Formats: sequence, C-alpha cells, structure tokens
Amino acid sequence: MVQVKSKEEIELCRQSSLVVEQALAAVAGRIGPGISGLQIDALAEQVIRDMGGVPAFKGFNGFPYSVCFSVNEQVVHGFPSDELLKEGDIVTVDIGVLKQGFHGDFAYSFALGEVGEEKLQLLKVTKEATYLGVAQAIDGNRIGDIGAAVQQYTESFGYGVVRDLVGHGLGRELHEPPEVPNYGKRNTGTVLRSGMVLAIEPMINMGQKQVKVLKDGWTIVTKDGKPSAHFEHNVAVQEGEPDLLSSYTAIENAIKNNNNLTFV
Repeated sequence: MVQVKSKEEIELCRQSSLVVEQALAAVAGRIGPGISGLQIDALAEQVIRDMGGVPAFKGFNGFPYSVCFSVNEQVVHGFPSDELLKEGDIVTVDIGVLKQGFHGDFAYSFALGEVGEEKLQLLKVTKEATYLGVAQAIDGNRIGDIGAAVQQYTESFGYGVVRDLVGHGLGRELHEPPEVPNYGKRNTGTVLRSGMVLAIEPMINMGQKQVKVLKDGWTIVTKDGKPSAHFEHNVAVQEGEPDLLSSYTAIENAIKNNNNLTFV
C-alpha cells in the first residue's frame, strides 16, 4: 500500500536526506584517483554516525557496506573494495540513511579527472533526466509520467534505460510502494497524491539496456561492458510543483573544490 506522509513525516525524510547530502559532500571532497572504495565507505559511515544517523544499506538484506560503490560498467549495488580508483573512472556513490525513524536515499555519479566527452555526456544527460523525472512528481500526475520523461530524453541520445531496476517510495522503510520505473507511458500507472515520497533514480547505460548480476549476488553491470550512470533524488509530491527533499548543492560545491574531479 502506498504511504501518504504527513508534513511532519516529510520533514523527517528531509532531515535524513540532509545527512545523505553531507555524507556525499564529504565523499566529493575526498574521492579521486588513488582512493579506494573502502576508504570512501568508512568516510561516509563516519559522517552519517556523527550526524546521528544509521547507514541504512549496511545489513539491508545482507548488504555488507554503508555505501553502494559502482565503477564504470557497474550500474548499481557495487561493493567498495581496496582497489584504487584511477583517472578516467566514473563512480556512482549511493547512500541511504535512517534517522528518527525515516529514510533518505540518493546517489551521485562522479567523473574522476579526464573521463572523455562520451562519459561526460552520459553523466550530464542522466542528471538532467533525473530532474525531468522529478518535475513530474506533482499531485494528479501518474507514475508513468515520470518514467516517460526519463525514457524519452535519455533514449533520444541513443542510451539504454535499465528495465530491471526501478525507483521506489521512501519513508519508514527504505523501499516502499510504489515502484518508480525510468520508462513508461504518460497517463498510466499509480496516480500521484500529495504526501507521497519518492526516490527517483534513472540508471542509464551508454549502450544497451540489458544488465546482469555478478557472482557476489549484488553488483549489477551492463551486459555489453559499456559505462552506466546513476543519479537519484528524493521528492515529496505536492500540488503545483514537487518538493525536492534532497540537494546536490553541498556535493557540487565540494566537486568544484576537488581538482581530481570534473564537474558535470
């Protein structure tokens, strides 16, 4: 059943999203060539706990880390490791936080140094598609309007929209109804009502849409080995315009001050 949140509950989701933002901003200030995923995982967990939160991913269905750390052809759910990042990598860091009984959960894809025009465009288009999806999260629209906006824009660049993974509702649980696909037809699906909180998260491949799961049972990669990008925002549905609960401001300020990153 889709959960409609009170204003107070939405504010608690916003506070958890703020913790995610600060953790991702810390990551943005540190990440670069020569840094390992395990270092980033430890940093993010420390920030989350210092701010009174709990890493929501750690232990979730057995996931062993605080962040999902996905590099290049890894789409989502990648494991942080001691392998060092290198120039030209693109890295998605996805973080979930539980604080005061409610969740925040969003992601950002980083470009390490000179990644090339193809990867930069993939990141740029995926981020833009995220905001196009968010713009549809208003009272009276339907879930299909979000997916259609993302699909139409990204496929116009020849990219593959992942079908096997979707966004979701967010609140007391990390994953709540409804599912929020990144593809679909306008005027179809669940009707959006004020008070619904959604995690909108386009996962877009440079090549084909097909993906596969690695032997660890978690890491999802593109079948053709081409890069993938993933951005995610948390939004509360309301009348007129959506209420964006998550923010990239602190993250992108940190990126601009990190010479190891290219701003998208």
